[in-house]
Amino acid sequence: MSLVVIYSGGLDSTVLLYQLRSAGQSLHCLSFNYGQKHLRELNFAHDNCLALGIPHLIGDLTGLAPVFAGSALTDRELVVPEGHYQDQSMRSTVVPNRNMIMLSLALGWAVSLQAEGVAYAAHAGDHAIYPDCRPNFVRGMQEVAKLCDYQQLEVVVPFMTMSKAEIVALGADLGVPFINTWSCYVGGELHCGKCGTCVERREAFVVAGVVDPTRYQ
Repeated sequence: MSLVVIYSGGLDSTVLLYQLRSAGQSLHCLSFNYGQKHLRELNFAHDNCLALGIPHLIGDLTGLAPVFAGSALTDRELVVPEGHYQDQSMRSTVVPNRNMIMLSLALGWAVSLQAEGVAYAAHAGDHAIYPDCRPNFVRGMQEVAKLCDYQQLEVVVPFMTMSKAEIVALGADLGVPFINTWSCYVGGELHCGKCGTCVERREAFVVAGVVDPTRYQ
């Protein structure tokens, strides 16, 4: 199967990349600069694609900055909240309609490549906070993908029912170099260890019983 993978350079999407590659899929990776504070994730995405020999395109969406305004991930005046994802404050990390925008562009590239679909790494731990990672949203996009071109495309979301710990365990089995992934939303030189995604990352390694190679502040 030929797929365009929405690839951030984060832990989840890197495990997805390795899983699809191990299954023999033909892959192209699409990343985005949408003005995120943690832009360095794109360096990890580039390096991992280069190491795996997978074509990689980085889309520049910075000219659409007002579209992504109001999120702690893009607004330099807002502080990235700390703590677990279920905290109400974590809603400030929602980037308006991000996944629908990215999926639409990925589907466009898939059409151009004559690929069979797109894939992204939404997982069960995202459901409570991110509307565009929920099963109903995914099902809606899967229906849209069948209608957006003359051929029906697929939206592949293999982690939809998996926890972060299960993704870490799968990544360990696949030999994913976790040290070469970036999660932190704050945008420093090291993972802060305190923001929601850092907390989730740390706990996932503990629950999975996998050594965490991440350097935290």
